[in-house]
Amino acid sequence: MFNPFNLLEKLITWFSEGISARTKKILVLIAFLFIVAMGITGYEINDYFENNPNSCTMCHVHDAAQKAWAASVHKGVGCHQCHHANKKDQIYQMYKFAVLGQRAVTPRHGAIIVAWKVCEKCHWEKDPNFPKAPLVNKSRFHAKHVFIEQIECVKCHGFVTHQFVPEERFCVKCHKDREVHGTGMEKLACINCHTDRTVDLKPNRKKCLFCHGDETVRKELIADGTIDVKYFQPSAALIKKAVKIDVPADAPMQFYCYVCHKPHAKVKPDMGDCLACHKVEPGVGKHALHITTMNMKCMDCHKPHIWRITPAQAKTTCTKCHEYRDPSKFIGS
Repeated sequence: MFNPFNLLEKLITWFSEGISARTKKILVLIAFLFIVAMGITGYEINDYFENNPNSCTMCHVHDAAQKAWAASVHKGVGCHQCHHANKKDQIYQMYKFAVLGQRAVTPRHGAIIVAWKVCEKCHWEKDPNFPKAPLVNKSRFHAKHVFIEQIECVKCHGFVTHQFVPEERFCVKCHKDREVHGTGMEKLACINCHTDRTVDLKPNRKKCLFCHGDETVRKELIADGTIDVKYFQPSAALIKKAVKIDVPADAPMQFYCYVCHKPHAKVKPDMGDCLACHKVEPGVGKHALHITTMNMKCMDCHKPHIWRITPAQAKTTCTKCHEYRDPSKFIGS
């Protein structure tokens, strides 16, 4: 019966008694060099698989992901900076490729491949190795979705492999009832309107004026560099096509545009929307005559965004039906 201890004992005896001192030194040197060579080789192999993005392509199952990564904003970040796998996982992946013949990555949409804690190291704490990584610690979009709703980063930023900016209409995958209704606005990116300039992410007046105002407003908003102007800006053709509005500084209505305009339901308000707030007006002064008897609409006289009827406007608007009358006496008459 084979006994390894007997073999070991014979080798020790041979080494101590059967060879010269010079031979012993040579054998020790060879053994030492062999151990050093194996150590260096092992280190290089481990470093290659742990840090070199090219190692991920050895199995030929990441071709599409590799191409997307090489063209992305993260092309300077190695795969292993985000994707962490222990030795057990690595050996299992190699086994699936070499033994089971798996040649493609299984679909993993919805799975958390990279945890938000990994993203946080660069985009919140400012990793010194990647000083140009944009920070999100002042973004209300991220405050709402990551820290309040606790949505993992890759749910939005990783739906398409290595496409780190969500596509324009990605938000409706969760906000299913928030499609846009209104001529020209149907295909707008969600952040063309929603902005992290406001606490509730809803558009303020200036955000609407990005399309419906003049170039001065656009330059002002773009100069701020917030998320809503960095990505998916409306095209120049669409901006040119948008109806331009004038909101006087002394206009009686100074609230946000979405109080009247409902992009997710009905963009253009009608008389019913006016009367929802102005409940008593139909019975005040000559309103009853114009609204009830003559069946006129509020905006036949009150021009959107200006609203107040001035004497100059009355000479044009009111005289379409009758002779000029001072609008200041309309309510009390």
